[in-house]
Amino acid sequence: MNWNNFEFYNYEFLWLLLIIPVLAVWHFFMRKKDAAILTIPSINGFKAEASFVSKLKPILYLLRLLALAAIIIALARPRNVSISKKTKTNKGIDIVMAIDVSASMLAKDLKPNRLEALKKVAVDFVDRRPNDRIGIVVYAGESFTQTPITSDKNIVKRTISGLKWGQLEGGTAIGMGLGSAVNRLKESNAKSKVIILLTDGVNNSGNIDPRTATELAKELEIKTYTIGIGTNGMADFPWSRDPRTGQLQFRKQQVEIDEALLKEIASETDGKYFRATDNTSLKEIYDEIDKLEKTKIEEFKYYNYQEKYRFFVFLAIGFLLLEFLLRNTIFKSFI
Repeated sequence: MNWNNFEFYNYEFLWLLLIIPVLAVWHFFMRKKDAAILTIPSINGFKAEASFVSKLKPILYLLRLLALAAIIIALARPRNVSISKKTKTNKGIDIVMAIDVSASMLAKDLKPNRLEALKKVAVDFVDRRPNDRIGIVVYAGESFTQTPITSDKNIVKRTISGLKWGQLEGGTAIGMGLGSAVNRLKESNAKSKVIILLTDGVNNSGNIDPRTATELAKELEIKTYTIGIGTNGMADFPWSRDPRTGQLQFRKQQVEIDEALLKEIASETDGKYFRATDNTSLKEIYDEIDKLEKTKIEEFKYYNYQEKYRFFVFLAIGFLLLEFLLRNTIFKSFI
């Protein structure tokens, strides 16, 4: 019997077991009245020693109590319950992450730089979305789809880990990045479609106006979360290469993020705007988005019951039959 999955369906009947010790105590005090009394003037002619069999007579009442206990347990309906589970995703979410890979993403106000900090957080975010499809769009002065929407998380994570500066011409085309993400989702049949748009600058290139892309996202009911990444004030930005070593050189520059535009995009599409000023806040933003966009999982449980009351019914019958046999054989002369 598997005790981990054992239960009593009518457990309230188990309270009746409290009667058992009461009956046992009652029998102990009333046992002398259970035998016939013969009054004689003297017992000097009788041997007073009781036989061994007569001392075992209380076993008859014990068998009756055990039968009563077995009947009570049977009434409580003991049973084993085996549970099998099946899960079904009934609301999938398609997510496109539109990531700015312009040169300014190499700024060192996040450690080791904005792009590397983002890659680490984004990979962790993907790991926590096992039931959703995710795609990657990258943009700088232009944009393109790095990875189409897919359920293969390994491909998505490899894409994110391989992101680097220099893939596209310079500039920050927020409108094109958003437009490419919308284009990826427009044919999606998912019940919920989400864009996570991250940038660290202002829209200064591209041939798609961000507001036009926003209107399209709104029309297609694509929710857009926007993230402005960068500290407040000054930060180390790349501005040239050392002609001798080819290494990037950095200098202090004012951080400029078009927060008004990002807030407008989020507001118009029922999304939310976030500002990531350091590694911790960037992680917290993706944690919050993960909580806001939850895939609904429907769980089905199948129960299989194995009734055990029959065993206790037969046990009670066995105790009563044994008592009947003993009463009418071994203990017959004492009753």
